[in-house]
Amino acid sequence: MSDAYHNVHPYLVECAAEAARVARGVRAEMLPEPTHCTDWDVRALVNHWVLYTSHGLEHRALRKQLPEELTARDFTADPGWARGYAEQLDRAVAAWDDPAVWEGEIDLGMAKMPADELARMLVKELAVHGWDVATATGQEYRISEGAARLVLDVVETHGDLYRQYDGFADPVPVPDDAPVFERALAASGRNPRQTPVGEMDH
Repeated sequence: MSDAYHNVHPYLVECAAEAARVARGVRAEMLPEPTHCTDWDVRALVNHWVLYTSHGLEHRALRKQLPEELTARDFTADPGWARGYAEQLDRAVAAWDDPAVWEGEIDLGMAKMPADELARMLVKELAVHGWDVATATGQEYRISEGAARLVLDVVETHGDLYRQYDGFADPVPVPDDAPVFERALAASGRNPRQTPVGEMDH
């Protein structure tokens, strides 16, 4: 049985719960607002977040590709999208709540990756994009020290790969004694002291 199931799945549960909480704080009038993510408004950011951290999370566990119907969907067009996102997160987390899912490799299309390492990267997606949405909508995204250390490890391990595909910008300098999650965000090219966009002058 994979140790990652016991060591990582609890952080998957934690970050999914925090993502669902942040989603409930996104008001409809915020969706057209700009974000710190270049060329993305809140609607585009939320749609990316919902697609990959809930539907994508479940499909990876099931070894299935995302159908075009999902990749093209505007989830925010449904006034109840935040509730639907929470329900889909529950299904996704449940799909990973099986030690067998953590064994072997998962086909990503262009390459294959060990399931346990991909799961760690998915926790990073939940946390970092959860922070993106929280920051863009004037909220906080809070995770435990353990989850933050996992995210930092993933960012440092795979940072060059993410930058190769424009997933990360260049690292942002932060003090050595900065909190772990801030260091993870900075290593991913995000300014962890970013002023919530709702408080910035447009």
